Amino acid sequence: MKLVTIIQARIGSSRLPGKVLKPLGNTDVLTYVVRRCRQINGVAEVIIATSNLPQDDVIANWCEANHMTYYRGSEQDVLDRFLQAAKPYRPDYVMRVTSDCPFVDYELANDLVLLINKHKVDIIDIETTLPRGLAVEIISYKALCRIYEISTEERHREHVTYYAYEYKDEFSRVTYIPKEAIQVPRLRITLDTEEDYALCKTVAENFNNPLVKSSDVIHFLEEHPEIAKINAHIEQKPVM
Repeated sequence: MKLVTIIQARIGSSRLPGKVLKPLGNTDVLTYVVRRCRQINGVAEVIIATSNLPQDDVIANWCEANHMTYYRGSEQDVLDRFLQAAKPYRPDYVMRVTSDCPFVDYELANDLVLLINKHKVDIIDIETTLPRGLAVEIISYKALCRIYEISTEERHREHVTYYAYEYKDEFSRVTYIPKEAIQVPRLRITLDTEEDYALCKTVAENFNNPLVKSSDVIHFLEEHPEIAKINAHIEQKPVM
């Protein structure tokens, strides 16, 4: 099975511009994400997918300085950008990661790789709710191409795999049940606001390790509710 991981990254953000290149620990947010993605077993390539807007030149420059494979495409049609980034590799499966999740759970991702290898379905559903910012998605390249051909709604072009969750019966799927230790949906371990950034910086400073286990991050936040409270009031923007 050939698997590629694609990390969506751009500088533009309505609530926290430039968030993916903000300092974090001894490095920056995007470095955290890339290093964690490289812990995922069986991945042939990790690719940064950014936009072709001039403001995202800094992402391309970061990729070149860090010897990272990258692709530049449409800002608005993220599905097209994502598919074009994957196309040269003709993978069997594509893993989707967003760059505003510096503590993305590579152990969970490894579980998904094992499950997709076993069942060979189009997509995996994650049962129950996790802290926002930990999960990845894995989808077959064939299903991704199908979504690309048939989807026309803006929400389906902006949110790469959304069509497969909205029209579940059109795709083969299997369910993954995460370990109970990470089923703590009240936590936000993502990066969308200044409050999120304050929490992530505190976590990074405590562990000083870009490869800290996500379960250890969760345990730390549960042991320190005053830190978890920093961004507890933030509401996630809805899919339109």
